Amino acid sequence: MGDEKSLAHTRWNCKYHIVFAPKYRRQAFYGEKRRAVGS
Repeated sequence: MGDEKSLAHTRWNCKYHIVFAPKYRRQAFYGEKRRAVGS
């Protein structure tokens, strides 16, 4: 349990990595991926 985080009276173990991509940036990113795949 060495990877637990604590703050005041709470303890948590976060295993999620959240990425925020604005709408215009997401379109640019997936457009590149579609071209690479060829569809």
